[in-house]
Amino acid sequence: MSPIDPPECERRLQDAAPYVLGALSERECESYREHLAGCAECAGEVAALQAAADSLALAVTPIQTPAQVRARVMSVVDGEAELLRAAGHEADRPPRVHARWRAWLTPALTAGATLAAGLAIGAIALGGGSGAGTRTQTIQAAVSMPGYRASAELRMAGSHVELVVAHMPAPPLGRIYEVWLERGTHAPQPTDALFSVTSSGSGSVVVPGDLAGVSRVLVTSEPLGGSLKPTRPPVIVAPM
Repeated sequence: MSPIDPPECERRLQDAAPYVLGALSERECESYREHLAGCAECAGEVAALQAAADSLALAVTPIQTPAQVRARVMSVVDGEAELLRAAGHEADRPPRVHARWRAWLTPALTAGATLAAGLAIGAIALGGGSGAGTRTQTIQAAVSMPGYRASAELRMAGSHVELVVAHMPAPPLGRIYEVWLERGTHAPQPTDALFSVTSSGSGSVVVPGDLAGVSRVLVTSEPLGGSLKPTRPPVIVAPM
C-alpha cells in the first residue's frame, strides 16, 4: 500500500459525502474507491457518513400512503421515465458536484444525522417504541355494498384518523368516493378527501378537518370532483 500524501487526502476527504450520497460520476466514484483502499482516514469518514445516511430513514415513522397519492406519484414517475427514454441513456447520469458543494455536503449530512437521532429519541419518548403514549384505536365501519365482501375501518392515532377499505368495488364510471363528516342531526359536511380503490379493492384516505363533535364518518359515491351535498346514500358509515 503506497503512502497517501496529506494534502491529497485532505482534498479527497471532501468527496466522502458526495460518494455516500451517490453524487459522484462513475469515473469519480471508481477513482475514489481506489483512494479509499489506501487511505484509512477517508475510509473512516465514509463509514461514519454512511451510517448517518442510513439512520435518516429510521427517524420517520412509516405510514401507509393513500391510494390517490400513490397513483399521482406513479404517474409522475412514468412521465419521467418516458422523458429519459426519449433523451437517451446518458440523460440519467448523476451530475458532477461542484467543489464548493462538496465542502458543504459533509457538514450537512452530519447535521442531518444529528437531527435524525433527535427525532428517533423523540419518537421513543412519545411512545413510538415503548408502547406508551399515543394509543391506536380501530373502529369497524358498516359497509353497504351488496354482492361484495367489502369492509372498512377507521384507524385513529391521536388526532390522525385514516379510513382503510378492503374488497371494495371501484366507484362507477365518472364517479369517485367522497368522505363526509356528520355531527349529530346536522347535515353531513363535505371534505376534500376523495378516493378510489386498487384493482384488488384496497384503498385508504386520511380523514381531514376538525373532528371535534363528529358523530359519524360517511362515504358516498359522487361525481368526479366531489359534491357539496350527498347525491347518493352512504356506502360506508363509521361511528366516532
